[in-house]
Amino acid sequence: MNEAVSKSLFQPDILVDPFEFYEEKRAKTPVFFDEASGTYVVLDYDLISEAVGRLDDFSNNFNALLSGGKSEEELENDEELQAIQAKGWPQVNTLLTADQPVHTRFRKLVNLAFSMPKVNKLEDSMREMSNELIDNFIDKDECEFVEEYAIPMPVRTIAVQLGLDVADAHTIKRWTNAFVDRLSGMMTRERQLETEREVVEYQHALKANMDERRKEAKNDILSDLVNAQVDGERPLDDAESLSIVQQLMVAGNETTTAALAEGMRLFATNPDQYKKIQDDPSLIPNAVEEVLRMSSGSSGIWRVMHRDAELGGVMLPKGAMVMMRYHAANRDPKQFENPNEFQVDRKNARTHLAFGRGIHMCVGNMLSRKEMTVSFQQFAKRMDNIRIKEGAELNYPPNMMLRGLANLPILFDKK
Repeated sequence: MNEAVSKSLFQPDILVDPFEFYEEKRAKTPVFFDEASGTYVVLDYDLISEAVGRLDDFSNNFNALLSGGKSEEELENDEELQAIQAKGWPQVNTLLTADQPVHTRFRKLVNLAFSMPKVNKLEDSMREMSNELIDNFIDKDECEFVEEYAIPMPVRTIAVQLGLDVADAHTIKRWTNAFVDRLSGMMTRERQLETEREVVEYQHALKANMDERRKEAKNDILSDLVNAQVDGERPLDDAESLSIVQQLMVAGNETTTAALAEGMRLFATNPDQYKKIQDDPSLIPNAVEEVLRMSSGSSGIWRVMHRDAELGGVMLPKGAMVMMRYHAANRDPKQFENPNEFQVDRKNARTHLAFGRGIHMCVGNMLSRKEMTVSFQQFAKRMDNIRIKEGAELNYPPNMMLRGLANLPILFDKK
């Protein structure tokens, strides 16, 4: 038996560097049962694209994972967990974990807050933030890029839009880490309780800001969200708003941080591609898409089978957990020629699945794209000869849902 066949996607070493595993598995069994996790995994671009459109077969209601995969009966008997959750608001199936028609209502309301005109209005403030962060290290000719740019850039952007204290980036990052860990399906009991406490802490902080904006709206996304009304739909209540913002913070922080860091690593290790965007800045929007394809900060998404159904010749039983692996789809050679090569002028880069596809495509995708575009523009203008510090050991912490660098020490020449 090939060694890759017996390995599990959930192994830490596979999560850190999964691409060889994907290639070997996809060539033999693009849909397979991962025995160690009890999960079906899909690696093929076409099959994932098909599955996310089959709403009658594949459900987004994987809310049980947010409580460590426990059944309702187990949750009711977990007094310690119940005591923590009672101090906050219940988790509501909204965007990420809702099916139609519930999802449709939320999507209509949230789309108002994340329309392209509203995102475009943020461009000047994003550019200002980008330049402020670069100013902090540009004269040193080096920086720890994750800590000094990739984390604070999206955190500051979303913080301003949610009325949070920009100076307290650590707290915001801690909350988003908690949200991501709850989606991972890999928590220890101790971490499960810790994440529940952090979610409640976040809820109370946001609730105060939401109340203020219901009394007096401001020019930010939170105001648009809590006051949105479409087609006579009632506005979002507290639990709904909190659940949506929680998902938006993951999409707005964690995945964008991962993409910014991976983009900088790719520029540093492919100087010819970086020179292309410096010589022709019109390539930057496409470079953003290629970075998203290569990095896929959101490694994949869960689905639950509504009923017995077949995908790629494999029968998936009702109730089975299925992991759609965007990471693998974005390196599928049937869709992308030379998929492991970074090409800022790749013709079909935008067909990637980094933000998902269909009705559940990430609602914050335009915000993330805009942050990356502005950032790459400023890098190209202000930094030459980017390279990774000699001897640096880059670290990708194992995580089922997100793959992102924990560190990226770089050197550069100031332009």
